[in-house]
Amino acid sequence: MTMTRLLSACLLVVTATVAGTHLAAAESGIAVTIKNHKFTPAEIHVPAGKPAVLTIKNEDGSVEEFDSSALKIEKVIAGGGEGSVRLRPLDPGRYPFMGEYHADTAQGVVIAE
Repeated sequence: MTMTRLLSACLLVVTATVAGTHLAAAESGIAVTIKNHKFTPAEIHVPAGKPAVLTIKNEDGSVEEFDSSALKIEKVIAGGGEGSVRLRPLDPGRYPFMGEYHADTAQGVVIAE
């Protein structure tokens, strides 16, 4: 391997490592819990214009679905299970969500600011 190729390969590895670190930091998870058919926190704040990840833990024994037509997301989470929801970069605003199977109690909003 020539010195130029070796340096190029090393630069590629370093660049990929740094990019992966920045991506992981940019998508740090926001913990959300479902318990007694309610979301906690029910009001989730995210920075506008940046992606975010919600890590949702369902502490109830029954299945629930994180559902939001405003966010264009549906994610089923088994009872006692956990799931992740990736939010695209959002414009400033309020984005309501609900638990599809317990819509009367499982309500919340993502606020991008």
